[in-house]
Amino acid sequence: MNTTMPRIFGSSLTLALFLPAFALAAECQDDALDIRLGESTYRFDVEVMDDRAERARGMMHRESLGRFAGMLFVYDYPQPVSFWMRNTLIPLDMLFFDETGALVSFHENAVPLDETPIPGGNRIQYVLEINGGMTSTLGIDEGAELRHPSIDQERAAWPCD
Repeated sequence: MNTTMPRIFGSSLTLALFLPAFALAAECQDDALDIRLGESTYRFDVEVMDDRAERARGMMHRESLGRFAGMLFVYDYPQPVSFWMRNTLIPLDMLFFDETGALVSFHENAVPLDETPIPGGNRIQYVLEINGGMTSTLGIDEGAELRHPSIDQERAAWPCD
């Protein structure tokens, strides 16, 4: 009988129980963001796309994305945004945030390679793309708050400490 299995599982379970508290205590970083809704907090490692060329390329041609990884699209000001999945090979959830970092809308499981526009709203300043289905798995819903240094900290619903 393998006696290491319960110990490994126990360690993983302990880590999972303390991960939300760890994320809450972690500092704001350019390459990471936090999302909270109620008592739940999640940290994602992100690539920031903050210029036109980067935003246009986005997740094109990628074959995978880490479980708690994503891409944060940052616009200079709130505006209407619409995304599509041209040359995008993996299903994605798209989360659309306003200038304060409040989640306004989201689209789950965008279909790879589909060029149908996915509108996010009229006053969107930040868009987070994560693995398809992750929004539902984590229970992220409208009203969730985003914390990242790109957000104007005087306006932020959840400012960096």
